[in-house]
Amino acid sequence: MLFESNKNNNPSRPSNSVEGLIMSNPTQATSAPWRIGVLFSRTGFMSVIEETQYQGTQLAIEEVNEAGGVCGRELVPVAYDPGSDSAAYGHYAKRLMVEDQVSTIFGCYTSSSRKAVLPVVERLNGLLWYPTLYEGFEASPNVIYTGASPNQNSLALCRYLMDTFGTRFYFVGSDYIYPRESNRVMRELLKSNGGSVVGERYVNVYARWQDFVPIIQDIKRVRPDVIFSTVVGEGTVFLYQAYANVGLDPKQVPIASLTTTEAEIAAMGFDVGEGHVTAASYFQGVEGSANNAFVQRFKKRFGADISTNMCAEASYFQLHLFAKALEQVNSLDTEVLRSMVFGTSFDAPQGAVTVNPMSGHTDLWTRIGRANRQGQFDVVSQSKEPVHADPFLIGYGRATQTGSVQ
Repeated sequence: MLFESNKNNNPSRPSNSVEGLIMSNPTQATSAPWRIGVLFSRTGFMSVIEETQYQGTQLAIEEVNEAGGVCGRELVPVAYDPGSDSAAYGHYAKRLMVEDQVSTIFGCYTSSSRKAVLPVVERLNGLLWYPTLYEGFEASPNVIYTGASPNQNSLALCRYLMDTFGTRFYFVGSDYIYPRESNRVMRELLKSNGGSVVGERYVNVYARWQDFVPIIQDIKRVRPDVIFSTVVGEGTVFLYQAYANVGLDPKQVPIASLTTTEAEIAAMGFDVGEGHVTAASYFQGVEGSANNAFVQRFKKRFGADISTNMCAEASYFQLHLFAKALEQVNSLDTEVLRSMVFGTSFDAPQGAVTVNPMSGHTDLWTRIGRANRQGQFDVVSQSKEPVHADPFLIGYGRATQTGSVQ
């Protein structure tokens, strides 16, 4: 497979004379490859998780091409590494659309990186496929959201934690958009159900292990029932290690998260991660033939010791959703392609998923897992069917029904 990688290039600002070009690939008889953009950080503090998103994307592209491509044409990604710098995502998105003439982009983990790309794809009428859980309260005709929104993870997690551990929560987050907004949602859920926030601390996205020491000391002093973490990247590893170093017990006061996956557990150490809780649409241990095949292919491609995770899985299935829609319209024109994407379903490793035409978000499964000593998650609760995307929490007053799990 031809993989056009520009990993080490610095972002540039293309001339204004070409910025207004309309990018499209109308239906035509040609064998030229379909060129798509890929924006995931393979270096920097976010690479611990974004590398797996890159791998999920790469695996899906290879599968599509091995099956004959789309309409007989190969998918060729043009990839840039933003190096965990949010501003670089915007620069590279502009380069992809203006210089590389790419209209469809797969990428971004943090909300700040998505926010950097959003005005670019909206101005130039591109299409961003975003495979990461996020804080919700956004909808753009130029974004397909394939990660979970709050009604697909936060509601069920809050209910499980309050029922199992108690009502006093301590918030720890990285200091940017997603953690603060996710904590706002969680705070409202707690308030509505008789819970409380007994502490709230934020760290720089570049935080090191020593930055978490005073936070853990404060947690020991306050003695909450649950620690709710929205720390991301390498900071996740440092938080959990600091927790383990002072001898706190996850059986009594676990760290619960929406962002801690098998990738972070592997980085921190299986013993460090054991017993902590994550809400996700997907875990590697999900039962089903689609997931078994996905895990087998992923490990064969990237190494037997590499685990899949919710972000890699979303990156994988969204590429297949894209290929399915592209096969139908035979065009990368954003308006034409988007109309076909809405309502499209795919038998993903997590189970059947559908791009909800009401919001451009994806109907996903809801699961709660507890990490075990093997670095995997034991699923302790899951939805009976995909949960409809409700990014603006319109059904917030019916939280227990919308986010209920068996």
